[in-house]
Amino acid sequence: MREFAYVRAADAAEAAALVAERPDAVYLGGGTNLVDLMKLGVAGPGLVVDVSRLDHDRIEHRADGSALIGAAVRNGELAGDLGVRERFPLLSQSLLAGASGQLRTVATVAGNLLQRTRCGYFQDVTKPCNKREPGSGCPAIEGAHRDLAILGTSEHCVASHPSDMAVALVALDAVVRLRSADGATRTVPVEELYVLPGDTPQRETVLEHGDLITAVELPAPPPGAEMVYRKVRDRRSYAFALVSVGAAVSVDEAGRLADVRIALGGVAPRPWRARTAEELLRGRRPDVATLREAARAELAAARPLPDNAFKVDLTIDLIVAAIRDLVARKDRA
Repeated sequence: MREFAYVRAADAAEAAALVAERPDAVYLGGGTNLVDLMKLGVAGPGLVVDVSRLDHDRIEHRADGSALIGAAVRNGELAGDLGVRERFPLLSQSLLAGASGQLRTVATVAGNLLQRTRCGYFQDVTKPCNKREPGSGCPAIEGAHRDLAILGTSEHCVASHPSDMAVALVALDAVVRLRSADGATRTVPVEELYVLPGDTPQRETVLEHGDLITAVELPAPPPGAEMVYRKVRDRRSYAFALVSVGAAVSVDEAGRLADVRIALGGVAPRPWRARTAEELLRGRRPDVATLREAARAELAAARPLPDNAFKVDLTIDLIVAAIRDLVARKDRA
């Protein structure tokens, strides 16, 4: 590991100023991803600015059903928060499906959102990788790609996004609050926080150098919504998703889908909002044929590689199963 300077910021203004003035500076939250990348030689910051103890560590539940989650809230605290479990069970389930209990006690909300791909070529500095070294190539396309993306890829990168929590937040229409280096603030929907690789796979988010995530806002869920996070992985615990689905639905008195939200994980370089499927399902009865039709339409744009082509059918099946379970739950209520 390279030598680096470490500073614990007193407030957001100091943190942003410290990072903005040095191109080799980074923020440190829980460090569960950054420190690993530093050990591997993938990341080599000259300055690490610790923001884990800033005043961004609270969860606020509002009377209108919305919530404000500080960027420094630990994943374990968020997963176990009673208000989150009651109002946003999809979010709690996604966190419990990710990492281990030990990691959840350290990892922060902002750090979870900004974690980087676990593609083996990206993490191995002896191999070429367009994300790590633009123009060096993407050996995953011809090599080991079973776990990688089938949607939103390019000829330059097929890496998949690893976060479970981000998938849930996209399904819940969450928004991130940002503070720029000059003190200006803005909000960005979590769905729009990430960018697809295109010709610039090294750029993963819309953040500019020095931008600091301070909080995540959750709007109130639709009235009567049922929601779930379903994850398929190679082993029961502590494994990244092959495919995951975050879904929230509400059904009208006629048995039609009044509102439906679907986000996918493990299949794209960012959490994938299934807008095509949602549009086809809204206002229709959720029978198996209709659900499968909508899921197939969403996956029509998939560009699978030989060893991850199974993800297409797996994703379709998981979408159908998740929504069928939610509708059945509603019927039993």
